[in-house]
Amino acid sequence: MGPCVGLALWQVLVFVVVYLAGLSSATSQTQAPCVGADALAPSCQSRESLHYRDFFYIGGRYIKGTSGPTSGAILVDQIYVEKLTPATGVLQPKPVVFVHPGGTSGASWLNTPDNRKGFASFFLGLGYQVYLLDTQGVGRSSENDISSFPLTPGSTIEEVEKGYTAPETANLYPTAKNHNKWPGSGLRGDPIFEAFAGSIIPVTTNNVALENAVRVAGCKLLSIIGPAFVLAHSFGSFAPILWSNDCPQFLLGSINLEPANTPFQLFASLDPTKLGSFPTRPWGLVNTRLDYDPPVSDPKELQTQPVGQDTRELRRCILQVEPVHKLPKIASVPYLALTSNASVHVTWDHCVIDYLKQVGGNPEWLFLDDLGITGNGLFMHLELNNLEIAKVVHEWILKTLYGERSFSKLGQMV
Repeated sequence: MGPCVGLALWQVLVFVVVYLAGLSSATSQTQAPCVGADALAPSCQSRESLHYRDFFYIGGRYIKGTSGPTSGAILVDQIYVEKLTPATGVLQPKPVVFVHPGGTSGASWLNTPDNRKGFASFFLGLGYQVYLLDTQGVGRSSENDISSFPLTPGSTIEEVEKGYTAPETANLYPTAKNHNKWPGSGLRGDPIFEAFAGSIIPVTTNNVALENAVRVAGCKLLSIIGPAFVLAHSFGSFAPILWSNDCPQFLLGSINLEPANTPFQLFASLDPTKLGSFPTRPWGLVNTRLDYDPPVSDPKELQTQPVGQDTRELRRCILQVEPVHKLPKIASVPYLALTSNASVHVTWDHCVIDYLKQVGGNPEWLFLDDLGITGNGLFMHLELNNLEIAKVVHEWILKTLYGERSFSKLGQMV
């Protein structure tokens, strides 16, 4: 090699080193602003797991339009589903279907508002195939059956602050002061709060229409992908109950982060001076038909009674009067509920568990504090220790698939 060629190579190497150093410096300089929606900037690095994405619309039915331009046939009740497949290949034997809470969409499972890895990427990184959906009337599942799906704002900014992102500032329930895992202040004006607030979208006020649509489209999805685990959050927990009732053969487990389907009632307010509740979910855990044994043709046949005192620390439940009607299909599906200490759900999740036990189930209920995971609020899957919580879910899936004894041999997988 001649001296001129050697010099040229040397110059190239110097250029590469200088270029990479400059790139590194530029990257470090752009990391600070990559918070909230500013993380959309091209220079901000993604923390998501590499994957392939496919999408489809599942289910739906045709109705006749009313008049004028909508007098023809209209497809309604279809549901938007994304299939995310790990780029490195599927390593887990069964997929996970994610159901979002009320007032948000399936995007809730993607990256967090401060641009950290979310639940979907955690499970993709472990080799799970992941399915994300938007329930009817929400996001990319907006409804053509407009008259059946009237909308209302998802949550006010004040509700978001007091109930989700900064409950410690309002202290409306005894353990609110323990909340400390939300990234940022959790208050209006904070860029992370603004990113989260932007994800709050309208919800339908017709829960009967919603449930009827979700139960059909969901079971069709599960029949296509085969047996799967379903992971739901808060209001979204109605979906795995319906699917456990209608197509339990396709559910390997129902995993619920702070289930919001309190039997027969909706608590009136977080305000400690306004205890009490409104009647809802006449079929117990949902608003629409469930297959009870002995059979029930009208939910009025379910005789109920209040159980316990209604206090800020522990809300009063409504259960059936003995002898009870059982729910054998729902009881056949393994059920897990996760509750955090600093969420208002710590005051009422026991009602869901008590009812599931009463109708024949054997639900598992885990308190995050008992696992050494502290300071979380309602949106635990977006908070600073969210991947610790995702790991708990992963471990439960492995135990459900392989059993306690076999799981102990799979520790290296976790």
